[in-house]
Amino acid sequence: MTDSPAEDAGIRATLRATSTPVRAILLGIFVSQLGGFLQTFLVLFLTHRGFTKLQAGTALGCYGVGAVLGVLIGGALADRLGARIATVVSMGGSGALLVAVLYVHNYPTLLGTIGLTAVVTQLYRPASAALLSDLTPKHQRVMIFAVYRLALNLGTTIAPLVAVALISISWDLLFWADASTNVAYAVIAAIALPRRKIVREAKPSEATVGSPERRADYRAVFADRRYVLYLGAMFLRSAAYIQFVTTMPLVMKDDGLATAWFGVMITLNGSIVLTSELLVTKLVQRWPPRVAATTSFVLLGAGLTVIAPTLGLFVFFAATVLGTFSEIVGGPTLFSYPGLAAPKGVTARYMAAMQTAYGLGSAVGPAVGVAVWNLIGHQAWWLWGLICLGSAALAWSGVRPTTAEEPAPVTGAPDDGPGSSEPAPIPANG
Repeated sequence: MTDSPAEDAGIRATLRATSTPVRAILLGIFVSQLGGFLQTFLVLFLTHRGFTKLQAGTALGCYGVGAVLGVLIGGALADRLGARIATVVSMGGSGALLVAVLYVHNYPTLLGTIGLTAVVTQLYRPASAALLSDLTPKHQRVMIFAVYRLALNLGTTIAPLVAVALISISWDLLFWADASTNVAYAVIAAIALPRRKIVREAKPSEATVGSPERRADYRAVFADRRYVLYLGAMFLRSAAYIQFVTTMPLVMKDDGLATAWFGVMITLNGSIVLTSELLVTKLVQRWPPRVAATTSFVLLGAGLTVIAPTLGLFVFFAATVLGTFSEIVGGPTLFSYPGLAAPKGVTARYMAAMQTAYGLGSAVGPAVGVAVWNLIGHQAWWLWGLICLGSAALAWSGVRPTTAEEPAPVTGAPDDGPGSSEPAPIPANG
């Protein structure tokens, strides 16, 4: 007798059932994030080397542009060559370029090196997300993406502490450590990821307009009108969510609160995510994706609008809690959804389009949020609430109703025979 899908999608059951490649991705993500120092400490590093604040800020902007391009290129690379090659090229190349940043002193050349480093560093992201989706049964995908997010968050939480210790010894050591963690992920990918591209069999509904047989590129993504609505929702969600770390601290300062209280909010957010997301996901993964997505947007809107009344410290605690639960209710579903929506052959591009939309929202949101805050003050939070409601409507329209059916068989899993059409069985203990 087999477990029901609900039981089989629990935290322990999902982790026991994960294949070796999936575990390799989760481990690789955690290891690479442990050394994810460049973007966080780039401005401090460049000013330490004698560059002006304007030059350092411009360099960070180049990194951001490169990161967006890297995700888009990575989606195409993964769909054409497979996740293993995309990840090895990304992480191995990133390791070399990170070290190169240390030894480039000409400013224009340095900008080019930083931009190229960002491009290469981000190539692996669509590949990792697409492979997680292709190798995980549909009813376990939301949970596996929650574990994926946990690996990201754990690495991101620990990395600054490691960075401070390394900087106290040498800035050079910081870059060598960052490069080493990326090369470690490249080695993990070379050993454990499938040597042939995963190919999911198409469903009959996918042999229609926008099918990759007709358009195996980003045109297939943007021909999917409902998916474009979902991308719009993700862009607006990202622009709204970033207000918690850009505009909210300015509001807290204007309200006479010490900067330390913002640190408390950041710690509160991280603590809730790390301790609660998997438990919440165990419940939320049973919801239809559009319900989880819409609920998440409504919670985010509530968290932003609660800041509008000037009621002191309480509103910032309430906003942080609501915003954090918005993240953990919707995050795993929203970030796993491209794997459900993508037709055969373009999963990585669907993932890349989502990651790009989210990244653009994070890039645009801070400038827009601060400008609106300066213009209309506390009324800005009502505006962000309305934007979230609009985003909820986009998500409801853009996220298709899905069933609990299993994903179509895939080919190209590790250790399969030359003519095999099914992945080789992998023991539960991996």
